[in-house]
Amino acid sequence: VALARKYAEDGADELVFLDITATLEKRKTFYQLVEKIAAEINIPFTVGGGISTVEDASILLRSGADKISVNSSALRRPELLTELAMAFGNQCVVIAIDTKNIDGRNEVFSHGGSKPTSRETIAWAQEAERLGAGEILLTSMNHDGTKDGFALEIVEAVTEAVSIPVIASGGAGKTEHFVDVFSKTTVSAALAASVFHFGTIPIPELKKILSENNIAVR
Repeated sequence: VALARKYAEDGADELVFLDITATLEKRKTFYQLVEKIAAEINIPFTVGGGISTVEDASILLRSGADKISVNSSALRRPELLTELAMAFGNQCVVIAIDTKNIDGRNEVFSHGGSKPTSRETIAWAQEAERLGAGEILLTSMNHDGTKDGFALEIVEAVTEAVSIPVIASGGAGKTEHFVDVFSKTTVSAALAASVFHFGTIPIPELKKILSENNIAVR
């Protein structure tokens, strides 16, 4: 909760709270924690993890989330995206796609990036948009945690293949990586975790550098 408050104060554009082991542990997201975070921030708030029904999403939206993110449950039952979009509007529905490049093929993984699905990444992104997703959170499992930079090739391929906003995730290690992803792709946003959590990159400093590189920031 304290970290969420700090990010809002530091000028983060959005907070994404992913309870990444919820599906693996077959449980729901901690909605009480969502309530506490929502009460402390004034920026858009996306929540994901263990959401498999419209009712699950409704509880989180009532708890203060602005958008809900689904991954494994939509892979299991793609029509969930349509049900969510019809219930809340597609602006509320984020499809999280964990992608891994295996022998030149970009494959979608589920269960926190641990299980291969045999689905091809771009095809799934397009299907998710058609079914009602309003935004894509694309995480490269090859880059996640490496701090070597974003997966520019797959980020741009997905961004070009769909008409909804794409958020790049996985690989941020220094400010240049953000400059690269915004200047070399047409992605809408970039997400990072550890570099912010451990203070490696202060958000105000990052925004200043992006602005200096003629990248539009709020």
